[in-house]
Amino acid sequence: MTLDAVAREAEVSPATASRALNGTARVREDLRERVRAAADRLGYIPNAHAQALASASSNRTVGVICHDVSDPYFAAIASGVMRAAAEQDLLVMLASTFREPAREIAYVSMLRAQRARAILLIGSGFQDRAWERAMDGELEPYVRLGGRVAVVSRHRSLRVDTVQPENRAGAAALARSLAALGHRRFAVLTGPPALTTVSDRLAGFREGLAGTGALLDRVVEGAFTREGGYLAARRLLAAGPPRPTCVFAVTDVMAVGALAALREEGLRIPEDVSLAGFDDIPLVRELSPPLTTVRLPLTAMGESAIALALREPGTGQRSRVLRIEGEVVLRGSTGAPPA
Repeated sequence: MTLDAVAREAEVSPATASRALNGTARVREDLRERVRAAADRLGYIPNAHAQALASASSNRTVGVICHDVSDPYFAAIASGVMRAAAEQDLLVMLASTFREPAREIAYVSMLRAQRARAILLIGSGFQDRAWERAMDGELEPYVRLGGRVAVVSRHRSLRVDTVQPENRAGAAALARSLAALGHRRFAVLTGPPALTTVSDRLAGFREGLAGTGALLDRVVEGAFTREGGYLAARRLLAAGPPRPTCVFAVTDVMAVGALAALREEGLRIPEDVSLAGFDDIPLVRELSPPLTTVRLPLTAMGESAIALALREPGTGQRSRVLRIEGEVVLRGSTGAPPA
């Protein structure tokens, strides 16, 4: 016998049934009695795992799963999570998947087994139906039994609270700003196309260039790392003329690698070629020249993610999406195109 069957018998939601059977104080007494009567009729016995998850005091652990904690983007968001968690005396368990979908699912399964109070997924979703089904299969029973989940970035199929950076709109605004400087030939250095962040930022940049008279000459794929940006820029330069006057790397970390490659080729930034990134990680403000980018409030995004995950759920409450706008910040790495 399942909790869903009890909920149907009592004519309440599964979440209400779970709270009623686990003895929490957020259920009206008449609903609690109705659920208990339905459970008795059906012979349902709540399991200890469900009771542990439903109790706010059962576990002080929050699991944070990110792509790579050594990446300054994820480190800044994780810092926000940890700061907010410390204020509530919560312990944060941090794991890196290195963008391996199967590892991400395995870590979620481990946190379920550890009865973590909440699970946060920090980073792009995967445009992969098999991954979506597997992840939903892990998260749905966890949430149904009282677990809390929030994600940062777009996860198309997951019905959970989301902190959503406006990647597409931010990239479009950046493209328009760069075109306004006079650039007409662009190249984009992207990460793996299966990542939603990559597809959104590339699509947004294309949209921003539409109607400006500018061309997106080349798109070069690389790993979502400094080394990936470096190698992608090397491949771009090896392709020969005509050389773009402006290069957009879809993350700041990739842009840092691209900057090294461009300089190795003897190119001056921005006199010979302009360079822009996305995220505004702290490092890029210290570069010479400092990097043009799209600023996201990374630490605040982490704080918002844990706040969403730990909010008190209400009966029938829908998943919440907190949209975060990016701000174009023009710095010394971009200027007018060479004459």
